[in-house]
Amino acid sequence: MKIFSTLLILFTIQTCCSQTTINQELKSELEELLVSDQIYREYIDNATSDERRKEICLLTKLEPEYLRQHIFEILPKVDSANFSKIEKIISKYGYPGKTLVGEPANTTAFYIIQHNPEKIPYYYPLINKAAKKGELPFYLSAMMLDRKLVNAEKEQIYGTQVLGKTIRNKETGQDEYFVYVAPISNAKQVNKRRKKAGFDSTVEENAKRLGIAYKSYTYAEINKILN
Repeated sequence: MKIFSTLLILFTIQTCCSQTTINQELKSELEELLVSDQIYREYIDNATSDERRKEICLLTKLEPEYLRQHIFEILPKVDSANFSKIEKIISKYGYPGKTLVGEPANTTAFYIIQHNPEKIPYYYPLINKAAKKGELPFYLSAMMLDRKLVNAEKEQIYGTQVLGKTIRNKETGQDEYFVYVAPISNAKQVNKRRKKAGFDSTVEENAKRLGIAYKSYTYAEINKILN
């Protein structure tokens, strides 16, 4: 009976501490920003059903035809507005991680920075530090590192970044959209690195999920294909 009472007291103390640690107002704000960041991307995802797209139109209060035609104009504006808000939050709280706002709100700042690629070089150290402290999943930091490297035309580490460009097929003379996994440093070991970082798929499985067949390229090989 004493053991049960002690455990009950400890549970009550932990629950109270948890409740006082989480900033509920900030958590709600970040959850709203996360929806704002993801909802338009969900709309253009090939896996999204027509029924869900109709729901998104209702949620965003935009006519289906307007959203279909202007989605790629809307996205950059939303990303820029969201970044302005997240920048103010970071300047006040530092990285808003799991301890402060719980999950999945702890991923909001990551996604918004990830979708503003010109900001990544400045904010990546903050993201990496937060991931190492357990404030957000480490695989997200790995994704940002890959994007940072690929944006600088360097080899990525974890094989998360996919690129594409319209090229002329030399045999048919037709324009085709060539999509590929950006070159990877020491590609033979990439799946070991992915597993260690917390990814639940191989580079081959991830490419298949994105609708392409994985092939390891060097930048020299890519340049020959694209030029």
